[in-house]
Amino acid sequence: MHYGDPDFSVLVQDWLIVKDRGGAGVRADGGRQRAAGMEGSLAERVPAEPFHRVTPLLESWALSQVAGVPVFLKYENVQIAGSFKIRGIGHFCQQMAKRGCRHLVCSSAVTGQEVAGSNQQGGNAGIAAAYSARKLGIPVTIVLPESTSMQVVRRLQGEGAEVLLTGKVWDEANARAQELATRDGWVNVSPFDHPLIWGRPCQPCSGAEGVAGDPSGGCGAGRGGGGLLAGVTAGLLEVGWQQVPIVAMETRGAHSFNAALQAGRLVTLPDITSVARSLGAKTVAARALECAKECEVLSEVVEDREAVGAVQRFLDDERMLVEPACGAALAAVYSDILGRLQAEGRLSPTLASVVVIVCGGNNISSQQLQELRTQLDCR
Repeated sequence: MHYGDPDFSVLVQDWLIVKDRGGAGVRADGGRQRAAGMEGSLAERVPAEPFHRVTPLLESWALSQVAGVPVFLKYENVQIAGSFKIRGIGHFCQQMAKRGCRHLVCSSAVTGQEVAGSNQQGGNAGIAAAYSARKLGIPVTIVLPESTSMQVVRRLQGEGAEVLLTGKVWDEANARAQELATRDGWVNVSPFDHPLIWGRPCQPCSGAEGVAGDPSGGCGAGRGGGGLLAGVTAGLLEVGWQQVPIVAMETRGAHSFNAALQAGRLVTLPDITSVARSLGAKTVAARALECAKECEVLSEVVEDREAVGAVQRFLDDERMLVEPACGAALAAVYSDILGRLQAEGRLSPTLASVVVIVCGGNNISSQQLQELRTQLDCR
């Protein structure tokens, strides 16, 4: 069906290949010169400022009371594109524009299955890519699974994107995006698996972002494809906080990182069955497993009911509505995962503080939350 995420150094080799398509009466070398001139002009127009904003880091009285330790929230849900994804993807798109990209293509997950006759929203990465492309003046194609709602399609089209629906899950949409990226001048924007996406200046955990001073006792983050985990790891390593444990949260049915850690190798889930489909990569990025060797990463899996329950409690406590994938990270506090890890001796019994990344975002409404609570029998 066809509808018309930095503060860490990364070295990427410059590349620019201009391939002439040919044409009657046009010299190949002249076409090459004109193409190079157009690309040079585009590169000069790339904004120097990043597309993401520095987000607040604030102590939450309510979550601190639940956890029994000071809990600080990093509010990535207030990013211009609705989630942390704009950090790495915005940076990646800017760099590719400087290198002569003429068309961007990005695959993106949807967050839910059918609930009460309608599909939940989806496509945090796609929204970030579409926003970046519009700011850069570059065409963009967003490839999504066929279950994507028209609400998402219209949102992306509102950013000027071409939308292509294909496949049942993100992995199938991603394969199509990679195929399209073989076209001349096209560049694939991975939702999570590229050094430019998790490297400088993309990360929320740095001194420049307010995470400074004494290191916290732990950092909680939702884990999807692994980009956020890779970015948090890079941030902690840069400031010398590799001893700070990262609690990587997943929902059952989207737990490809946990499965990979258990197996000691990359594992592909047969399907994504969790409602938190923003966490829904059937195979985690290889970089995520490397992170577990560089920092202390504690992998935890919660049920959908716990993630959705955390969304409701967060709405009541902080007056903010976030998606179930973000609820997985919040469940580290609300489901007392931190307390259990302390009791098991895997976290210090005297945590100085905890930082929870409120990752987003776009993929929820009050009606959808109530439908999910009914479906999952949340009380």
